[in-house]
Amino acid sequence: MSLYDEGHTVAGWTGVAVTAVGSSVAGVGVCVVSGALIGLGLAIVALGALITWGLHLAGWGKPPGVRPREEWGMRVRDPHARAGHPECLGCRLAGRGRRNERPVPVPAPTAVADRAGTDARGADAVGAGARPDLARETP
Repeated sequence: MSLYDEGHTVAGWTGVAVTAVGSSVAGVGVCVVSGALIGLGLAIVALGALITWGLHLAGWGKPPGVRPREEWGMRVRDPHARAGHPECLGCRLAGRGRRNERPVPVPAPTAVADRAGTDARGADAVGAGARPDLARETP
């Protein structure tokens, strides 16, 4: 038996049921050539996605990946949902589960002074124009 238990949740099954109804309504709309029914069916499908997302954030969905066997039951709420799951797109969209990342410092280009002027190393000199002392090769 697999250690993965994805989709066997209240959020997953509710989302499947609501989107199946929406798909059926849209399918009937295609058969009867009714733009209103097609639009209504697509709206129900979008509503199903929002319902699934809300249930997941409320703890009735599970994060992706391996979980302990005691958390496999469909009636078991996820205790870590309030903090967010680090690899979960739904949690990141809700502002949960973000990592505190610090900006990486980037070193500035260095400028070395010599007798003839300034020679920029590591980047082009800003505003240098066509000055011959900056364009020359350094030994």
